[in-house]
Formats: sequence, C-alpha cells, structure tokens
Amino acid sequence: MLTYTFQDDARPLYRQLYEAIRGDILAGKLACREKLPSKRALARNLGISTITVENAYDQLMAEGCIYALPRKGYFVAEIKKMQEPVQAPDLTPLRLPPAEPQAQFDFSSSLTDGSHFPFSIWARIMRENISLHEKDLFQMSPCCGIRPLRDAIAGHLASFRGMQADPDQIIVGAGTEYLYSLLVKLLGYDKIYCIENPGYKKLLKIYESSHVRCRCADIDRQGMSADRLRQTGADIVHISPTHHFPTGICMPVSRRYELLAWANETEGRYIIEDDYDSEFRIKGRPLPTLFSIDACGKVIYMNTFSKSLTSTIRISYMVLPPKLAEKYYRELAFYSCTVSTFDQYALAAFIQEGFFEKHINRMRLYYGRKRTAVRI
Repeated sequence: MLTYTFQDDARPLYRQLYEAIRGDILAGKLACREKLPSKRALARNLGISTITVENAYDQLMAEGCIYALPRKGYFVAEIKKMQEPVQAPDLTPLRLPPAEPQAQFDFSSSLTDGSHFPFSIWARIMRENISLHEKDLFQMSPCCGIRPLRDAIAGHLASFRGMQADPDQIIVGAGTEYLYSLLVKLLGYDKIYCIENPGYKKLLKIYESSHVRCRCADIDRQGMSADRLRQTGADIVHISPTHHFPTGICMPVSRRYELLAWANETEGRYIIEDDYDSEFRIKGRPLPTLFSIDACGKVIYMNTFSKSLTSTIRISYMVLPPKLAEKYYRELAFYSCTVSTFDQYALAAFIQEGFFEKHINRMRLYYGRKRTAVRI
C-alpha cells in the first residue's frame, strides 16, 4: 500500500498526492503496469477523502502517467525516456537591439500625436455600440471585416477619393503589413515584386520575409517610370503615387497611365497603390487615385487609419479588383479578420456619423500650421 506524508503548505492535498505518485513513477519505484490501490483503499490508508484521491488519479491519467481498466482498477503506464529537467532553465535576459535615440524632429516615425485623438467622441460611440450591438459584438467577424465598416469605407472613398468600390471588394485587416502578407499569398510566391528606391525601407523586409523575390527601381522627379520597371522584370509593383515617401513626389497623370499600360501588357501584372496619407493634402482636393482611372482591374488600393486617426488603432484595408476579390473569397476566406469586432463597429459609426471627416479637416489645419512652422 502506498504511504505518503503530506506537508502543511499552500498546496492542496490532491496536488501533493499527485506529485508524490508521479515522482515514484518517474523514479521507477512504481513499475510499469503495476496495479495501484483503489481510490477508497488509498483514501482510507492515508486518512484523506476519496475525492482527493480521485482528483490526483484524474490528473495522472490526463498526463498519461497511469491508465484505468474497467472493473480492474488503475495501473502505471509505460513511460519511456521521461525524466525531470537536470538543471533550471536559462533565465538570462534576451540580448535585444538597443533602442533608437530620440530625435527632436522625427520625420521617419509613423507615430501620430495622441493629444488630438477625439477620445470623448470615441468613448461615447463605444458605449453606444455596446448597447446597440450587444449580440453582434460577440459574433465572429467575416474574413473581410463586418459589413457596416466596409459600407462606411466605401462611402468615404466615393465622396472623398472619387472611387466606386463594392463593399465586398474591401478587405479589412490589422495593419497594412498583415495585408501585404495576404497579397503575397493571393498573387503568388513565384511573382517578382518591385518597390521604389528610395522608398519605405520596411517594404523590402516584409517581402523578403515572405520569401518572394523583391527588386528596387530608382525613381526620378516624377516617380516610378515604366521603362525602369520593365528592366526589373517585375510582375507586381508597389508604389505611393499621391505622396511618395520619403521625397513627397506626386506622380503626374501621364506617368500613371504609363504604369497602367505596363500592367496591361501581360496577364498577371498588378499595381499596389499605397495611399497611406492621402487625407492630408495641404492644398486643394486629393488627386484621383490610380484605382479610379483603372479600367482593366489592375490596381490594388491600400490605405490605413493609422495615419488619419492614431498609429495604435491598427485598422487598415485594401480594395481588390473584382477578379482578385473573387479569388480571395475562393482561396483565402478561411483566414479570420484580425481586427477586433468592437473596434470595427466603433470605427464604422465614427465614419457614418461624420466625425471622421470633421477630424480630418481639423487635423489638416493642424498639420498645415506645423509644416509652416518647420519650414520657417
């Protein structure tokens, strides 16, 4: 009969019994297929309750240390090459790269000024959504995002950017970096991708981490040229024609039509239009997008709310051409939407109730004054 002495400590009795039996099994004191005492017999011998023994046996069975046979009892399982760790795990702190020094004027960071975020309005909308959409908030979001948000984005694009897009063409995701990875899966790992030089340095790392061939093409004063693009042999080109980073170049219409002609030369070519901060054009209305002048379904439009609202909201979206949208739903619809349903409903209401447009107008004035102060 098994006999153990229990300690007067914070551990429950079933835990102490489980550890004692498990230790004997690992040490070989209890042989393989050896029959263990019944729950009642062991409880009577140790002076504890049957439930305590039952809990200990259940834990041992869950870990595969023992097994039960109907009407026969409990037996020690066969355990091969199982041993306790001989030394404590290495708790040495990780050697992380040093943090970048803080600059007085940071022109490279994507962070936004949180002091201008409309907290009171956002908090009120969140409370209203919890009340109005109590059941909807706990429903799984479709792979492309909830319909109210996609409707709101489609309406915003139509009024602000002159784009006619079906809400089903819009795919919502947690940041453009996640959407880039989806695009690689959608367009293919065998394609050659091209980015601007100079350009957004992180793009090269993103595409290389997806194990696709990525090449750089030098830009001139009008942006990416079709001739240099052809020299790279690329199938997919990633550009920011409305406001190039970091030069600020705005691609003229003639150059845009040249790139559309390049995309139409061969089946399988696409243009990824990154429109990351189109809302903040200082003078006049935003320029027409490549997507809005594309008649052949060759442009993938991408934008984010990280620039217009806050960098921590992590809500971005892409608008796929009809054929690519059908392919997405056919091949990648098993992916879950990576944006919280709570945030999606809040953003949808924020746009539909006109607060987003007011926020953009207010921030455009603020950034305009800030730009003037820096240039003086």
